[in-house]
Amino acid sequence: MHHPLCNVIEPRFERLFIADSYANRRGKGTHRAIDRLQHFAQRHRYVLRADIVKHFPSIDHQVLHAILARVVPEADLMALIDRIIASGAGVLDEEYATVYFPGDDLLAACRPRGLPIGNLTSQFWSNCYLHPFDQFVTRELRWAAYLRYVDDFALFSDSKRELWAWKRAIVERLARLRLTIHEGPAQVVPVENGIPWLGFVVFPGYRRVKARKVRGATSRLSGRLDDYLAGHISFAELDASVKAWVNHVRQADTWGLRRHVFAGLRFTMVPEKSTGAARP
Repeated sequence: MHHPLCNVIEPRFERLFIADSYANRRGKGTHRAIDRLQHFAQRHRYVLRADIVKHFPSIDHQVLHAILARVVPEADLMALIDRIIASGAGVLDEEYATVYFPGDDLLAACRPRGLPIGNLTSQFWSNCYLHPFDQFVTRELRWAAYLRYVDDFALFSDSKRELWAWKRAIVERLARLRLTIHEGPAQVVPVENGIPWLGFVVFPGYRRVKARKVRGATSRLSGRLDDYLAGHISFAELDASVKAWVNHVRQADTWGLRRHVFAGLRFTMVPEKSTGAARP
């Protein structure tokens, strides 16, 4: 049901989405989002990077319905959409702390909210839900140096004062969608400090993998190697896991890091010009 529904309504929204929204869209993805962030970092002095608090648990069903209904006028399609949305009510309640917004009464805590994170429709509707916010930044703030990946977004400028003013405007606009940002990390900083972004720290001239991500990958690859040596998985499965990690971290300056990780796991690096595999 989810795939056919997305096939029908996705093209309608795709025509409306901004170019610099990179999650769950054909021809986009994490690597292009990283490239684009670095592109902006090379052209501006300061960045405001922020992320939304508990995005999927916070998605308000009434707000989402209103956004979708503007583009989907068919009553039968909206009835189906409403049933799917309603099925997610309460699924992530344990992850959501009630937030009251201007104009709320005590019944606001009872508003249906939340989308299952893994569903195809949830991923698509996440983009639809934040589409009005994207339009606010690019049209009302009239600023092009902006990009978003799911609930992470960044704005660039040569003026710190401008970015601080935009932050206040952003917080107010997100409140209309019943969303908040993590205030602590949402600071205006020089791009030379490095920008945490999708598992990397991006600088104007180079990129690094976050240390936490390296530790996690090392642990996972070690487990896969143990499974292979114990005969629980095939070499092809081990090789696929290694290649997936290599292809991801290649987005940063990681040749030395990969050698270090593989040496600790008793792997031998294959030359860079080859497929990027490693052998036990």
